[in-house]
Amino acid sequence: MTAGHGTDHPVDTDVVVCGSGVAGLAAACALGRLGLKVILADKRPTQPSLWKGEVLQPGSLDSLHAWGALGRLEARQAIRLSRLVARTADGEELMAMDFAALGGERPWMLAHDYSTILECMAESLGPTVSLRRGVLIKDLGTRAGGRICGVRAMIGGTAVDIRARLVVAADGMSSRLRRLAGIDAEPVAYDHRLLSFELSGTLPVDDEVSAHVTDRGLVMVYPLPDARIRVYVQVRADELRQAGPAELRRWCEGLVDQVPALDPIAKLLEGNLERRQLLPVWRYRAPSLVRPGIVLLGEAAHVVHPLAAQGMNTSIDEAKGLAARLAAVDLADDAAVDRALRGYEDDRMARIRAVHTMSHNAARMMTSTSRGGRVMGRRLMRGTARSSRLSYLTTYNMSGLGMRPLGRFDRLVQLGVVPDLRARSFAPRDLPGTGAGAGRG
Repeated sequence: MTAGHGTDHPVDTDVVVCGSGVAGLAAACALGRLGLKVILADKRPTQPSLWKGEVLQPGSLDSLHAWGALGRLEARQAIRLSRLVARTADGEELMAMDFAALGGERPWMLAHDYSTILECMAESLGPTVSLRRGVLIKDLGTRAGGRICGVRAMIGGTAVDIRARLVVAADGMSSRLRRLAGIDAEPVAYDHRLLSFELSGTLPVDDEVSAHVTDRGLVMVYPLPDARIRVYVQVRADELRQAGPAELRRWCEGLVDQVPALDPIAKLLEGNLERRQLLPVWRYRAPSLVRPGIVLLGEAAHVVHPLAAQGMNTSIDEAKGLAARLAAVDLADDAAVDRALRGYEDDRMARIRAVHTMSHNAARMMTSTSRGGRVMGRRLMRGTARSSRLSYLTTYNMSGLGMRPLGRFDRLVQLGVVPDLRARSFAPRDLPGTGAGAGRG
């Protein structure tokens, strides 16, 4: 290892996974089940509590079931959500994605706290996986010729070389490893943020995610375990900066006036104004996912708007795909490993582009605050709802079971320019991952 210059006690492993968010845990679960020796390293001594990443799509549930995490989540009262519904400010339904229409064994979304999802995944790590916290990755180790062969870390003030056949960078959007590997990325900020509230002791709400398209932008509501409700409100970056209690109350009253569907929880919302989190919203795609000896996963590789709930789900799918590519590979054969990584990149790039296009289009439809943008977004959603074929395809794309991007003809159908002439010949059974046999874990 040229980067480490040697240490007295280097550590050897098959794979070192850097970052213990959903992407890192998923990679460790998937690769550990291949019998590989995995070190899962994270710089944080504990996992911070964040109000994000709480909805798992149907396409993730089979993997979680196979790893043993799904049963743990259900034992902790995870909430099944049957639909994702776009609504007007007063609650009128514009478009619904009904996951039950997809068939299969688990045609629903699952909601729980982000920290609980991480805990259940960590408890499902196999016997060949070692989770180590307080490990700060400082550099990549390389061999002659530049192939990456591990990392240099600081553990308790001591420099340690972790020598590995493969490095998995799952260290988030500001990934140090991505930069060290020479892969550039340019995150782009959306022109808004999401203000997150957690309401306890609330009135019951439907088992669905309700995304309200309003003059002020997106307002999203869905249930969590223990009779709680998560509320996201789109805000400008400086909307509540240095706001005092009186200003917050006036803001809340104005919000409920703009979004009458929130009226049943207005008092609870007002009572929780001081307890909130402000989340920035970004998007980007790295131009490459691999270099010899290293692969990017999850937010180290790409980030999408959280509206479509694709972040955790693509990370889980990527871990599954990486494990499938490495299953028959001898990790001692560097050339074979790197061929597998290139094959993984070839598999994933088109899917990542499609997920980004879908997520960005959904964000534009539902977060636009211009009059023209709001009118166009609602027209597209109503047009989708009128076509059973497009409703099914949109639900399928959102589910994580697969991706069938909408084309130019589909846009014309959504806009009402042409009738849906393809609806009669459309067969949902032709889409992979759907139907009576889907979802078997």
